Amino acid sequence: MSFVRACGLSELEEDTPKRVELDGTPVSIVQTCGEVFAINDICSHANVSLSEGEVDDCHIECWLHGSRFDLRSGKPDALPATRPVPVYPVKIEGDDVLVSVTQES
Repeated sequence: MSFVRACGLSELEEDTPKRVELDGTPVSIVQTCGEVFAINDICSHANVSLSEGEVDDCHIECWLHGSRFDLRSGKPDALPATRPVPVYPVKIEGDDVLVSVTQES
């Protein structure tokens, strides 16, 4: 796994998604529930940015149609979305939030 710096931990606000692009992949970084999560920023239902939505109880809600995704697994738990979105491993080193969006072959 190859980790890259996504942002500084000090740049994150609790329950407020931060959109970044890593290796051409849009990613939403979220600090909530005592952890930092990285999830693909594109809703699997409507192709819109999840980072514009609300965060509550380790879930992110799509602002357009209300689909909710678990930040830990990417699985939807509210319609209309039925497909999960990718989640990515996160490491914290000092103030750096590191994320791996690459998959090993």
